Amino acid sequence: MSGQRQIIGLLLITILSALSSSSALAAPRVMHAIAMHGAPKYGPGFTHFDYVRPDAPRGGTMRLAVNGTFDSFNSFIPRGNPGAGTSIETLLTSSADEPFTEYGLIAESLEVPDDRSWVIFTLRREARWHDGKPITVDDVIWSLQTLKTKGQPFYRFYYGSVVGVEKVGPRRVKFTFSEKGNRELPLIVGQLPILPKHYWETRDFERTTLEPPLGSGPYRIASFEPGRYIISERVKDYWGKDLAVNKGQDNFARIRYDYYRDDTVIRQALKAGEIDFREENQAKAWALDYDVPAVRNGWLKKEEIRHYSPTGMQAFVYNTRREIFKDWRVRKALSYAFDFEWANKNLFFGQYTRTESYFSNSELAARGLPSGKELEILERYRGRIPEEIFTTPFKAPSTDGSGWPRDNLRTAFTLLEQAGWVVRDMKLVNVHTGKAFEFEILLVSPAFERIVLPFVRNLKRLGIDARVRLVDQSQYINRLRSFDFDMFVAGWGESESPGNEQRSFWTSAAADSPAARNYAGIKNPVIDELVELVIKAPDRESLVARTRALDRVLLSGYYVVPNWHLRMQRILYWDKFSRPQVTPRTGTSISYWWFDETKAARLEAERSAESRVVNKARTPGLGLTLAGLLGIGVVGFFVLRRVWRRMGTT
Repeated sequence: MSGQRQIIGLLLITILSALSSSSALAAPRVMHAIAMHGAPKYGPGFTHFDYVRPDAPRGGTMRLAVNGTFDSFNSFIPRGNPGAGTSIETLLTSSADEPFTEYGLIAESLEVPDDRSWVIFTLRREARWHDGKPITVDDVIWSLQTLKTKGQPFYRFYYGSVVGVEKVGPRRVKFTFSEKGNRELPLIVGQLPILPKHYWETRDFERTTLEPPLGSGPYRIASFEPGRYIISERVKDYWGKDLAVNKGQDNFARIRYDYYRDDTVIRQALKAGEIDFREENQAKAWALDYDVPAVRNGWLKKEEIRHYSPTGMQAFVYNTRREIFKDWRVRKALSYAFDFEWANKNLFFGQYTRTESYFSNSELAARGLPSGKELEILERYRGRIPEEIFTTPFKAPSTDGSGWPRDNLRTAFTLLEQAGWVVRDMKLVNVHTGKAFEFEILLVSPAFERIVLPFVRNLKRLGIDARVRLVDQSQYINRLRSFDFDMFVAGWGESESPGNEQRSFWTSAAADSPAARNYAGIKNPVIDELVELVIKAPDRESLVARTRALDRVLLSGYYVVPNWHLRMQRILYWDKFSRPQVTPRTGTSISYWWFDETKAARLEAERSAESRVVNKARTPGLGLTLAGLLGIGVVGFFVLRRVWRRMGTT
């Protein structure tokens, strides 16, 4: 009997021990930060990020240029053109030297279970709005609900997996998700902009407004003139100025945003010293427009900074909802008409690299033939994906750069013929219906016309009637939202840690949603499954393999004609600023720069000295010029008088 009791006792102890272990495993962890995979780089006691100068001086003004106009300060709704300068904080904030890790900002800590099916944030006691009132759990709950129901369509999609939000303590708020194992969801919720409930309760959130809204960040709008300029000033009693995540950042006392309607005018303003900093986005301008004394003297710095961020995909995007673009052979054929090598040599001064991946400039890009874990993933879909994925590495069509890609056009003709298109009377027509192949390329930027027109010329050589349509911004946005386009230029930015946003980019569910960014209208069950695999990746190694597999299948669908990318930041700035010696992988940002009084004084002295020399040199010349003009005038007077006399005599 005693033996039985001992056995029963041991069993009870074992069961209790197992239950205790299970409970310990399931217990949520309280953290100062959360990484998508692995552990955060910076521990709980860190004092600042490595890429900032924690004791950077604060003061001075940074003057920036913005192309366009503004008529509202509410950037969270689909109406209006929002202006710069508003300052709203989030629960967490990202570091710039990790693939995807977020640290506490409004939230001092967070708790998540192992399956990441929910997250609890504990708000900081010191977090305040600019009017001095505390940021509360009610603000957090109201922000999520308002953005999902009244905000930009993007928010409904991005926070669609959040099925519950509740107050679980005076400073604690819990978000519950519709799925388990989605490692990114706690980080996505950490990016939620927190808006002041008490401020918006007396205002219509869905209307545009030129009343600067109440914020919580390091800057507030001090003054503005609609459509012309905005001046933001640093908040002296900003509650988060001493947080480790903010040390060495937001160092300017004032930031001025001047609005211009044309990039050419912005460049002139920069060279004249009216603005302080510009990141140049045009290769031609970078090559030709800055050969000026200010650059040669070293006053206006012109630098290229290498970065290692994924450059994503910029491309001519097919609308596969259109009948003419439903056949992949047609889409592949038209890609042979884009002569990148000619454009790079003649338009871009050889500055760009051809894009051959949706995750270019990163380890996530597919390369060579699939192998290892990536091959294992793709093998599951053999028979449902093109066989060339296993036999032929993707390579964008290339040319000799002469502008007459005969071999490429022959290849295009073959593909088009296989898809049922033939040339009749110098026009490409459908062999069954006789309908001509014609479509429109929609543009919003005049600068892209010079790039698209050579593409159109080669399409005409194929017998295709491709027309370029330039529209204003409002019409452009409305046409995209209603899928009223054949082809347009678009881009998908990517991070080092892709996740839930991929659903918005590529999945069948997103293809018919104007809130998503599946511009091409892709509906492919294999892509849907691969996107879910990327989202559920348990570690970095599997994320890389799964993303490469997704990349390869996307490329094999020929949904776009890939454009190009740049692995450099092209920046220009007047030499009165300094920045940290360490540059993160993502490149530099003026968020970590500061106004350098010593440099500014030297620059002012050198420019003043140069101005005096120039004026002194010009003065004698001006005198001689005036004297010369006077002399010419006198001589001219006497000559004319003599002519008049002769005419009178005659």
